[in-house]
Amino acid sequence: MATYAARAGEDRILTVPNAITVVRLACIPVFLWLLFGVGNREAAAWLLAGLGATDWVDGYIARRYDQVSELGKVLDPTADRLLFMVGIGAMIVDGSVPLWFAWVVVAREVVVSVVLVVLYLAGMKRFDVSWWGKSGTFGLMFAFPGFLLAAGTHGAASDAWRIGAWLCGIPGLVFSYYAAALYVPQMRASLAAGRQERKHRS
Repeated sequence: MATYAARAGEDRILTVPNAITVVRLACIPVFLWLLFGVGNREAAAWLLAGLGATDWVDGYIARRYDQVSELGKVLDPTADRLLFMVGIGAMIVDGSVPLWFAWVVVAREVVVSVVLVVLYLAGMKRFDVSWWGKSGTFGLMFAFPGFLLAAGTHGAASDAWRIGAWLCGIPGLVFSYYAAALYVPQMRASLAAGRQERKHRS
């Protein structure tokens, strides 16, 4: 009965964490408007940094107040990846980020996303993001606003933001690629478990 109740609870849609995630998604057009419509790199950077800093809030509330939901498990990482990719793409167009760094990050995200989609369609069970993956994303979510602030300021302030961006970006990049390598055996095990589960159901 307890297991059933937990599963039933996870069917919820209207939860505080899901509402926070939707608000974060709604801020993506605002970021684009600030960067391209208004041409205010600093404001766009601070918004992007704020969205990155609050990435943990919805997950914390979900766990702390027992508001974990199946929708949230899908919506939250989807929002993170969408925010990440739109932010990087916009900065590539804007010319405010080193191109090699941006494309190395994009390549990792695209490959991991495509592989996950293919394996989910093949029956793989969903698994949680590792600490390395979360730490890598956290570092990169501060690195990119740092590059944007460096491009939007001048003199010593610009240099300081650029240095800070690299200090967050290089570890974030290393952690994210290390996490991707760790996902390989985890994906294999989850795919095998998912297929086994489908066999029992049929």
